[in-house]
Amino acid sequence: MTSLTLPAAPVRDILERAFAEDAPSGDITSQLLIPAEARATAVLNARVPGVFSGGTVFRDAMLLVDPDTEVELLLADGEAFDAGTHLARVNGRARSVLLAERVGLNLAQRMSAIATKTAEFVKLVDGTKARITDTRKTTPGLRVLERYAVRCGGGANHRYSLSDAVLAKDNHLAVMTGGDSAKLTALLKAAKAQLGHTTHFEVEVDNAEQIEPVLAAGVDTIMLDNFSLEELRAGVKQVAGRAVVEASGNVNVNTVADIAAAGVDVISIGGLTHSVNALDLGLDVTLDVTPYPSLGLG
Repeated sequence: MTSLTLPAAPVRDILERAFAEDAPSGDITSQLLIPAEARATAVLNARVPGVFSGGTVFRDAMLLVDPDTEVELLLADGEAFDAGTHLARVNGRARSVLLAERVGLNLAQRMSAIATKTAEFVKLVDGTKARITDTRKTTPGLRVLERYAVRCGGGANHRYSLSDAVLAKDNHLAVMTGGDSAKLTALLKAAKAQLGHTTHFEVEVDNAEQIEPVLAAGVDTIMLDNFSLEELRAGVKQVAGRAVVEASGNVNVNTVADIAAAGVDVISIGGLTHSVNALDLGLDVTLDVTPYPSLGLG
């Protein structure tokens, strides 16, 4: 499995923005109803099976609200779990735990959903050379977390942003050539010559006639977009190792195994991040609320 590490600075920025949105002036409900001295214990509980991701984010959410909160992660990111598994334990000031609960839980639920879905696809292509990767179809502002969750599920990451690699898609090619496909090789060669030697160059094609002109330009990866299985097999044979072959489009749990069996190197799936449903995780909180001096309910 690829490295499961998250950069601290962007995670903190995401959490700070989340709390500014969710509790701009604090949690007035807890401040009204829960004594300042009350403490809480809580368990992050899995209500369905899945693959864990976002444990450290959940922990950091709790600690950002209150550094004195104690958080014990019982499962590492990337580990599979069954329904009923306890994923983390929390102990701290009740007000702090309740304020941090929703932000930490929301992120862990989404990240674990992505990891779980990715793991399903990875399992379906087991025994082939195909790598499952994400796309840029991520939630704005949460890409670093969602890309990490894909790695937790055993997948790999595509280019992180528009600044990281060249990926010429159909609209780029249409503008470049003005509809004259005979110009394609020369234009791509000229563009590639302007790049540094470490910059990856990928080109998307949507029909077999484009494959040879694109390969003649010396690109690193060729994406076969929305090709049928027969077309994929023929495309892989035509490329013959001259570039990395990526398949994209019409990829789901029912098609991915056959796509992988066609011999492609990479299968990119936007659905890993753009259409997952939050995994059912719950934070079961027990409050120590006796006595209740502020409300006279001792």
